[in-house]
Amino acid sequence: MSSNLSVIDQRNIEVDLSLPHLVHHIPGRARFRIYSLQDDSDYAANLEQFLLAQPQIIHVRINTFAASIAITYSYRGSSPTEITSYLMKLLQQAATSELVTSPSSEKPTSEIESWSNLTLPVFTTVISWLSNQSRLLWLRPIAITSLLAVTLPIFKRASQSLISDRKINIDCLDLLAVGLSYGQGKLATPALVITLHELGDLIRERTARSTETQTADLLDAIGHFAWVLREETPVQIKSDQVQPGETVIVYPGEQIPVDGEVIKGVATIDQQQLTGESMPIVAQVGTVVYASTLARSGQIYIRADHVGNQTRAAASLEMLQNAPVHDTRMANYASQLADQLILPSLVLASVVLAITKEPTRAASILTLDFVTGIRVSMPTAFLGALNHNTRHGILVRSGRTIELLAEVDTVVFDKTGTLTQGQLTVVGIQTIPGRMSAEQVLTLAAAAEQRIAHPVAEAITNYAQNQNIEIPRRQKWNYEVGLGIRAIVESQKILVGSDRFLVQEGISLECLEQRTLPLRHSCDLKQKSATSEWLSLIYVACEGELQGVIQYADPLRLESPALIESLHASGHSIHLLTGDNPQRATIVAEELNIPLNQVHAQAFPEKKAALIRDLKLSGKTVAFVGDGLNDSVALAYADVSISFANGSDIAREIADVVLMNDDLASLAEALNIAQETKNLIEQNTLLVVAPNLMALGLASTVGLNPLIATVVHNGSAIAAGLNSLRPLVQHQWEEKNTGISSNH
Repeated sequence: MSSNLSVIDQRNIEVDLSLPHLVHHIPGRARFRIYSLQDDSDYAANLEQFLLAQPQIIHVRINTFAASIAITYSYRGSSPTEITSYLMKLLQQAATSELVTSPSSEKPTSEIESWSNLTLPVFTTVISWLSNQSRLLWLRPIAITSLLAVTLPIFKRASQSLISDRKINIDCLDLLAVGLSYGQGKLATPALVITLHELGDLIRERTARSTETQTADLLDAIGHFAWVLREETPVQIKSDQVQPGETVIVYPGEQIPVDGEVIKGVATIDQQQLTGESMPIVAQVGTVVYASTLARSGQIYIRADHVGNQTRAAASLEMLQNAPVHDTRMANYASQLADQLILPSLVLASVVLAITKEPTRAASILTLDFVTGIRVSMPTAFLGALNHNTRHGILVRSGRTIELLAEVDTVVFDKTGTLTQGQLTVVGIQTIPGRMSAEQVLTLAAAAEQRIAHPVAEAITNYAQNQNIEIPRRQKWNYEVGLGIRAIVESQKILVGSDRFLVQEGISLECLEQRTLPLRHSCDLKQKSATSEWLSLIYVACEGELQGVIQYADPLRLESPALIESLHASGHSIHLLTGDNPQRATIVAEELNIPLNQVHAQAFPEKKAALIRDLKLSGKTVAFVGDGLNDSVALAYADVSISFANGSDIAREIADVVLMNDDLASLAEALNIAQETKNLIEQNTLLVVAPNLMALGLASTVGLNPLIATVVHNGSAIAAGLNSLRPLVQHQWEEKNTGISSNH
C-alpha cells in the first residue's frame, strides 16, 4: 500500500457480500461497501447514528444507491491495517446494535387545530336550536353571543372584499342571509349555514397538498466531496470548490462530481440517474462523463470542464426550480359558481324585497344560493377519491390532481424503470450443439461472475441462483473493465465477456457466423426473431472453445403491455421519452405498439422538459410517468406527474401521484377513479342546482317559508354530500364482502 492511497484490488481478494469491505483508504478517510445499505433504509440511518456517536468519528456520508459509506476519522493507529481493522469492527458492531426509531403516533398539531375550528359553529347550531324551546329560552343570550362570534370571520372577509378588493363575494351574500334571518329572530338557520360552510372549507383544506414541492440540494445530486489531484497528492474538497481544469479522481462506488473528459483509467459508469440509459458505459481516455453518474467499477482521472452550477445535473435542477408552480389546492368549483350567482341573487332578493316588503322572501332567496351544497359535496367527492386511491396503493397529493387526471389526454412514459423493469435480466441461453448444456454454461458463467460489481454479472448470478444451481467456487480471476473476466473454475479456464474480449483471447466465433444458434434454455418471455436487435449478448468460453451465449435485456414490466393497450382503448395518446439509445427505444415501442413518431430517444432532462412544454402548448393535458433524477424536470413541467415509491427521492417529492405498490397497472385505476369523480361532481351539481332552482322560483313568485327554503337548501347539500361518499362506501362494502368470501 502507498502511504497516501490504499486501494483494495478486487481482483486479488474474495469478498463476502454479507460483510462490509474496504473500497479505498487514505489517511483520515475510508470508504466501505455494504450491500445491505441498498435495501434497508432503517439500517442506514441507524448505522450513521451509531458511528457519529463514536468519539473518533468526525463525519459519515452514506450513499445507498452505491451501497457505500465514507467515514472521516481522527483515529491515530500504528498502521493503516490497524485503522481499517478498527473501522471494520465498528461497522460490524453497528450491524448488531438495536435499531433506534422514534415513531410518533400523535396527530400533527395543525390537523387537530383544523378540526377544532368546527367546535364553535357546531356548538352555536345546537344551542340556537335548543334556545327555541320554551323551557330553554334562558339560553338565547348565549346563542346570540355565540352566533355573533361565528359570524365575525364572515364579516371580516366581506368587509375586506368590499373595502380592499371593491368586490362583492360569497361572504357578502352569506352575511346578508345571516343578517336577515337574525333580524327575524331566527338563530338556528344561520348557525347551521355557517357550520356547513366551515365543514366544506375544512374538507377542502384537507384535500389540499400539505407541503410544497421540495427540490434536491445540488450537492446531494452531484456528491458533497471530490478528490482533486494537487501536487501529485489526492486532496478531498467540497465538490463545488473544484476549479475548472483540475484533475478529479473517482474511485469505485463513488459519484462523479464534475462534467469532464477522462484523461486516465477505465471505469464502468452507470448513467441511469442522469440519462435513464439502462446499460452502463465503459469510460476510458477521451470519454466525456457527467456529474451525478456513478462509477460502478474501475478508477478514472477526469479533467474538470464544468463544475458546480455549470454541470448538466445542476442545470437540470435549476430548470426544476424554475418550473411553473401551480396552486395545488383543488380548483374550487363552488367559488367559481358563487361568483357568477352572487350579483343575480342579490338583485333578485332586492327586487322581491322592494315589491313584497317581506324580508322573509328576500332571506329565502339569499339562503337558496346554490353554493353551500357545492361547497360541501365537491370537497367530499375529492376526499372520497383520495381515500379510494389510497386504499388501492395510490398516493394522490391533492384534489386538483384528480381534476387534471380526469382531463389527461396524453401520457408520456419514461422507458427504463418505468415501462421496463429497470434492471438487467437473463432471458435466454444459446448453446452450440455437441458442446456444453445450457445449465453447464450458466454454472460456469455464474461462478466466474460471482461477487463482481457489474449489472450483467449480478444478472447472471441472480439468474443462476433462481434456477437453484449450485455455483462452484472460483479459484483465480482477473476482471478487465469493459471487456470481461478470466477465471479458473474447477481447474478449467473460463472466459466470460464481450465478443471482442473472446476474439482478443484467441477464441473463434465462426460457429456463430455460420448459422443461428438454437435456443436451448430461456425464460418465459416473448422472443424476437431478430435476436441481435432485441437482446444483448455475453459470451462464455471454456478451455479455449466457445460454449454458448447468454442473452440478457432490461425486460418490460409484466403489466406494461396491458396498461398501454388500455390507454389506447380509452383514447389516450402515448409517447415514449427516454435517455436511452434509439435502437432500444424503438424495440420497446414496437413491443408496446407505441407509434414510432411518438418515440423520443437520447433525451437529456432539458429535451424532456421541452417536449412536455411543446405538448402542453399544442393544447394537450399531459401526464408524465418517470422514476429517476433525469425525469425530475419533465415531472415538474407536466400537468400531472406520476412516479413510484421506489423511484428517486426527488421524483417522489415532485410527483403528484405516487404508485406506492410500484405497480404500473395502478395508473389505470387512478385514471378511472378520477373520471368517476368527475362524473360524481356533475351529478352533485344537478342534485344541488335543480331543487334550489325550483325553490328559488317559488320564493320569487308565490313566496316560500324560510324554514322550507332552509330544508331544501340544506337537504340538497346533504344529499350531494352523501352522494359524494357513495363510491367510497360502496368500495368498502365490496372489499368487506370480498374479504368474507375469501375467508370462507
